[in-house]
Amino acid sequence: MLAKLQKTDQGYLAQFNRNLNHPVEDVWAMLTDNDKLAQWFPELRVKDLREGGAFTFNMGEGNLIEMPILEFKMHSELEFTWADDVVRFELHPEAEGCQLILKEKINKMTDHTPRDLAGWHVCLDVISALLDRKTIENRKAEWEKWYPKYVEAVDEITQS
Repeated sequence: MLAKLQKTDQGYLAQFNRNLNHPVEDVWAMLTDNDKLAQWFPELRVKDLREGGAFTFNMGEGNLIEMPILEFKMHSELEFTWADDVVRFELHPEAEGCQLILKEKINKMTDHTPRDLAGWHVCLDVISALLDRKTIENRKAEWEKWYPKYVEAVDEITQS
């Protein structure tokens, strides 16, 4: 399912919702355990897991960008900076597992925004597959499937 995009007073909000048949603790580990992070987002690492702590993003060639953690509630909320934007994960327990919500607060839509949105979409699909002990064989092909849909969605929201 495509992320929901909306205009806000501060820019834009993209929201991805996933219902996962796994306990909050298992999903939380996918977001915060460096060994598990490496399986779905190899460039992203936890440096210091707490409010005021940070993630690092490996830009390649030894260039690390530090992304401060703005909000942290164990097994529930994780929010950190993402360049000029903010990424927030929320976990909500449900009878059959949990709901994972990813929100990206976007200050300004750019040509790169659809790329990031398609990337987050595929990352969430990979998390789901890993938890289900399945494999997404070609992540690039998945991204290429979703990218034009996000280009269209971004065009629609910025034109309205």
